[in-house]
Amino acid sequence: MSAMPPEQAGRLGPSLLDRLPPVVRRPAYDRSKLKPGMAHIGVGAFHRGHQAEYTEDLLEARFGPWGSIGVNVRPPALAETLGRQGGLYTRLIREGDRMEARVVGSICAVVDSVQDSAPALAVLARPDIHAVTMTVTEKGYCHRPSTGALDLGHPDIAHDLAHPQSPRSLPGLLVRALELRMASHGRSLTLLSCDNIPANGVLLGTVVRTLAERRGHALLKWIDANAAFPSAMVDRIAPAVTDADRDQVEREFGYRDEAVAVGEPFRQWVIENRFAGPMPQWDLAGATLVSDVEPFEHLKMRVLNGAQSALSYLGVLAGYEHTCDDMADPLLVGFVRRMLMEEILPTLRPVPGIDAAAYVEQSLARLRNTAIRHRNHQIATDGSQKIVQRVLNPIRERLGRGQDVTLLAVPVAAWMAYLARASARFGRQWPVADPYAGRIAAIADRIGDDGAALAGEILCTDTIFDPALAADHAFRAKVAALLQGFLGTDPLGCLRRLAEGDSSLSKSSRKPLS
Repeated sequence: MSAMPPEQAGRLGPSLLDRLPPVVRRPAYDRSKLKPGMAHIGVGAFHRGHQAEYTEDLLEARFGPWGSIGVNVRPPALAETLGRQGGLYTRLIREGDRMEARVVGSICAVVDSVQDSAPALAVLARPDIHAVTMTVTEKGYCHRPSTGALDLGHPDIAHDLAHPQSPRSLPGLLVRALELRMASHGRSLTLLSCDNIPANGVLLGTVVRTLAERRGHALLKWIDANAAFPSAMVDRIAPAVTDADRDQVEREFGYRDEAVAVGEPFRQWVIENRFAGPMPQWDLAGATLVSDVEPFEHLKMRVLNGAQSALSYLGVLAGYEHTCDDMADPLLVGFVRRMLMEEILPTLRPVPGIDAAAYVEQSLARLRNTAIRHRNHQIATDGSQKIVQRVLNPIRERLGRGQDVTLLAVPVAAWMAYLARASARFGRQWPVADPYAGRIAAIADRIGDDGAALAGEILCTDTIFDPALAADHAFRAKVAALLQGFLGTDPLGCLRRLAEGDSSLSKSSRKPLS
């Protein structure tokens, strides 16, 4: 690849655009004329590799006032990365030995609001902001994963109820912004969640309305009339960026970029066609507008994300670092394919234009991409917030039909083992990041390696496990038996026994893995 001459090298920014090497794609529009029309909360690697690129494609297809103001309400700050670069960053696409570089310019300004909500509120209340998108991870919605209801006991929600003008939570921030819009110009606003949560628009609307109701009937009535919360499904594997990624840009192309985003070639965005006012025409950039997102989101969350979660826990237990390492193990691949084909696919509604079995194979092929170094521990982060939609919901559906859940019980038990093994009792085998890590570590410290007792106690966590599911004797027995194995000296022995046709967990396990 052709890099910039040393005398021209420097930090990425507007002044460097015209001097980028030809191999680096740059904005094909006059960026000096770009005006903001929306804001995005949570400008992490996934947003930069997904929604911001869709917006870039839209601006190139049909230029308009749809620049985005990036807002961060949680660390890390943006000022020294995107801020110093005028909102510009390099998006790298990797597959095998191929790499493609593109500088994206759709983020026209950034705001840090980590210590004080005022800068974020000033942006969200602006009359020229018609839409707010967000990627704040599952836990950012301050909800109870088992029900989707606002967790009124959450510390940030308790703060926002007491101090509504200086909110800390996402729901509190949005409620205050809507209140400011109502009091000033009264313009409508579309709030679009781009997080991996089923019916994320419904969830977002629920937590916002629940909190707004505490502020008075007038605000809630105004929100019902002037705000929209469409659901969306987003898809692109975008691992955490490393120093090696930043160094590669400098080495290959001759400039420094502290806001690099890395992703795979595949991308998808399905959006519910329900807006409160003007919106970017992302369908011109390849997004799909539909009346019902649910079939698409169930397919993606239960197949791709379900496979990712299962592989992350099993991969760590097996001593592997990345998803692509997991996918080189025939035992793990055979188990995951069988779990998807036998126990996940029967829970899905038909998706227009997509063959579910082919989608499984496509997803597994994506996970094999050795150029995407997606760490198992990164995928396992906040697993308590993900396991409901990816695994527990299909388990409940299958049990309701009298169907077996032996294979789906595996990632549930593996998640428990992943957190338990991080406890002092098990030698703190690895650091974990999960809102329930402390609670489960305390349980493990007290109970030890008694799989049945440990599983029974964790299943009593009703913010994650529906009480009816936790009380199901057959499900509890499967999880307990698997957990006992995962806590032993041969963590993957139970998978090998399933592969060999062991019927101790279920009659359905007589069929060998392939």
